[in-house]
Amino acid sequence: MEQRHLKGYLYLLPAVLFLGVFLVYPLFDVVTYSFEEGYNFASQTYRGIGLYNYRYVLRDPYFLQALKNTLLLVIITVPLSTGLALVISVALHSITVLKDFFQTIFFLPYVTNTLAVGLVFMILFARTPYSDGLMNLLLGIFGIAPIDFIEGPYAAKLFVLSFYTIWIVLPFKILILTSALAGVDENLIKAARIDGTGPMRIFFKITLPMISPMIFYLVITGFIGAFKAYSDAVAIFGVNLNAAGMNTIVGYVYDMLYGDSGGFPSYASAAAILLFLIVLTITLINLLASRGRVRSN
Repeated sequence: MEQRHLKGYLYLLPAVLFLGVFLVYPLFDVVTYSFEEGYNFASQTYRGIGLYNYRYVLRDPYFLQALKNTLLLVIITVPLSTGLALVISVALHSITVLKDFFQTIFFLPYVTNTLAVGLVFMILFARTPYSDGLMNLLLGIFGIAPIDFIEGPYAAKLFVLSFYTIWIVLPFKILILTSALAGVDENLIKAARIDGTGPMRIFFKITLPMISPMIFYLVITGFIGAFKAYSDAVAIFGVNLNAAGMNTIVGYVYDMLYGDSGGFPSYASAAAILLFLIVLTITLINLLASRGRVRSN
């Protein structure tokens, strides 16, 4: 028995070493950097240990702008994308003709390169000296004046970024919820119909509770994914997100490390730890809020 246990540990050893070197050690390294004040990247020296890096980051207007953008992106995209995915998944589940065809169409954006999709969105919304863009042409039909979605008002830029983010995450959520709906016990639904229960009551009393674990999973992963947004903004507004006023927390961390203001791993580490604490707090709040509301299988 002991020899079998030893063999199992030996099988696990490569994975444990890999996770330790590339996940656990960098995490401790980031925490250490975040407390080292006046860290010099070239000489690998610092002048003391304290909370100065956190104070600097929390007072940096670029970080505050990135925090605002990220929070708004989370608040807008997570509920909308999850709700839209649920509606589309229910519609796909209810049809019988060409179901696989429509499921494939809705899943295609998920396997498309995000930067390529971002370029398409930029072309659709951007104004040029020769054209106001396809979106402005559509708005013109309703008598709405052209809007500069890429370099114009903040609300317009936030709309484009939110629209793009929802477009990117929607296919995965549709796939998960469609699979969850396929696993709902049809016998319960048939029994409810025999008892004269209406479709809406069946959905809210039977279908929705049975797929609630998957909805909760999508909400949690949606929050985490939205807080890690960066490539979405780059795809639309370019690499200089601070100039566009559309940077995110992850973008701020990248800029502190490698951007024009780069070479400050201590500030970047402090921002990364703050992001971790925000995501952890929201995840715990979601876990507490879901108690008694999510059906346990």
